[in-house]
Amino acid sequence: MTFPSFIPFLNALLCAGLALFIFLEDKRSFVHRVFSFGMIALALKELFVGMAMGTPLPSERVDWGAWGLTAASMLPGSWFLFSLSFGRSNYKELVAKWKWFILLSLTLPFSMTLFFRESLLVSAFPEEGGSPVLRLGWSGYTFYLFYLLASVVILMNLEGTLRASTGNKRWQVKFMLLGIGGLFAVQIYTASHTLLFSLINSGMESINSFAILVANILIVLSLLRNRFLNVDIYFSRTLLYNSITIVVVGAYLLTVGILAKAIAYFGGNQAIPLGTFFVFVSLLGLTAILLSDQLRQELKRFISRNFYQPRYDYRKEWTAFTQQTTSLMNVNDLCSAVSKMVSETFGAPSVTIWLVDESPNAIYFGGSTVFSDIQILDVKNKSKIWDELLSFMNRHPAPLDVDSPKNEKIREMKEAHADYFEKTRISFCVPLISSRSLLGVMTLSRRLTKEPFSLEDADLLKTIADQAAGSLLNVKLTERLLKAKEMEAFQSLSAFFIHDLKNLASMLSLTMRNLPAHFDNPEFRSDALRVISQSVSKMNDMCSRLSLLTKKMELQCVEVDLNELVASTLGGMNGSVKSTVEKNLQTLPKCMIDPDQVQKVIVNLILNANEAVDQRGVIRIETDRTEECVVFSVSDNGCGISKQFIERSLFQPFQTTKSQGLGIGLFHTKKIVEAHHGKIEVESEEGVGTTFRVILPIHSVNGTEHKV
Repeated sequence: MTFPSFIPFLNALLCAGLALFIFLEDKRSFVHRVFSFGMIALALKELFVGMAMGTPLPSERVDWGAWGLTAASMLPGSWFLFSLSFGRSNYKELVAKWKWFILLSLTLPFSMTLFFRESLLVSAFPEEGGSPVLRLGWSGYTFYLFYLLASVVILMNLEGTLRASTGNKRWQVKFMLLGIGGLFAVQIYTASHTLLFSLINSGMESINSFAILVANILIVLSLLRNRFLNVDIYFSRTLLYNSITIVVVGAYLLTVGILAKAIAYFGGNQAIPLGTFFVFVSLLGLTAILLSDQLRQELKRFISRNFYQPRYDYRKEWTAFTQQTTSLMNVNDLCSAVSKMVSETFGAPSVTIWLVDESPNAIYFGGSTVFSDIQILDVKNKSKIWDELLSFMNRHPAPLDVDSPKNEKIREMKEAHADYFEKTRISFCVPLISSRSLLGVMTLSRRLTKEPFSLEDADLLKTIADQAAGSLLNVKLTERLLKAKEMEAFQSLSAFFIHDLKNLASMLSLTMRNLPAHFDNPEFRSDALRVISQSVSKMNDMCSRLSLLTKKMELQCVEVDLNELVASTLGGMNGSVKSTVEKNLQTLPKCMIDPDQVQKVIVNLILNANEAVDQRGVIRIETDRTEECVVFSVSDNGCGISKQFIERSLFQPFQTTKSQGLGIGLFHTKKIVEAHHGKIEVESEEGVGTTFRVILPIHSVNGTEHKV
């Protein structure tokens, strides 16, 4: 066995030993487990490489080479995870951000070696010196291409960790990063050589083996300084920006190289001028991309969101916003609170919220930290400025730096109306958008420190603006709902009185209709005068109650004999009931009720029963006692009520089965019964009849007055 063929076996032993040592040091540590897995993969790869280098048979070399690639397929994913987790306190966030690339690096190389194994290495033939050489198949070429790209990304992460470390931290991790980084730097060289010639020769494998041996030595030196791999290192934005820029440029040039090689392959020597022209155009394209401000801004935004530790504690800001705005139910109070919070958070002394009116191109003052609605300057006289600004915000719903606008129209508008922007202290604008509608604009002045607003500031401002817009929309909808509720309450109260007036008018109409025929009957005249007098008295009472609509309605409870109240109510109806009325009134104790309100219940139920039956129908009125309650029921043998209507609509306002009904009677009846702490029940069958049962407590719960 030659010395070069002995090195892979030594590497396999060292890698396995280091993997076991690191794993036993801290079994629960994520970075320890990832490191151990990567070292095991290296150990297996070196073992198979040693077996391949030791066999003289080409067929066996192909087999061992394929097994070596299978072991190597686990290297990109494991060491990429290590490069993300080593020295990173926020490695969980980074793993989540890069989850798709991690999944790809774990599955793609292994899939190439598992499902397309026959196309990994297609042949083996001896070199001039006699050592066998393996030729790559298409799946082997794909494997090495991805392996090269993954090595570049891993090296970039390790380089970033090393450059970010300082002082004692660098002393602890330097040899670890140099060892693994040097290993993958060599991997990049050997992989590119393999891709260039589509061959795997023993010389490249020997270089890899020596690199792994040196890496093992450096890792051992690092472990002598620090036996644990849990080290936290701070990363600067500039470092990340430069590193990612290198990766972007490298990927771009790699793509150019592949395309240029494809042109040369398909075009032969005659395609060399075309390839040269293609590379020239590609370099011009690269220059144009690197000079793109939009690309730089997007790249910085990507870094700020995905790599850098946030400047603001978003949970704290969200909690503060919620605490300060949740209880506010007025638009101006909400705008003032949001303006104050934004001013304190970003150090901008002047923050103003301008709201868009429902009428087009109209804007009004919402709230501010420096202005009041009286002090605000002539906004209406500058409607043209706001028209252009709102139109721009509608088309570009993102924070706008007015002091340094990139849009030509905004720049011209700022220059033409510089005095107005200075007086209103507008340097930065954030749209307030909710449900795809522009509700307003939040404007900020320059900071006291003169520091410009960064991308992270803009992101937080956009988040606060979106939440403020949602709160504004909720407050506006709540105000509309309250107005609608007030109108609904007014309509309901009006409907109650209309219903009572309708009942009185019905009784008076029947009396007046029968008056000519029975005018000579003294008893009828006496009853008619009594009905008219009672109706006038009730109308006057209702008119007096109209002045109390804004107050809570009260029950005037007194001791009443329910049987006497039923009898007097029936007597007062005087011929308004066309059907036969049967009474079954049991002896009852007196109960504490409001006689006027309960009389309305009795009248409503009897009139409803009367309308449900024909002239041959029967209405049965009963009273009874059960425990501490009195029961009053009205039954009829009329048309009945459907089960569906009882479940969904009965006792609901404006729901009725009568052609000329208002749907108020039973709703009003239920409210009166519930105000007495009672309940109303109904049993009905279509074509058979209906029974309403009212149950009222005998004794008052709160003395002689019940507030509804």
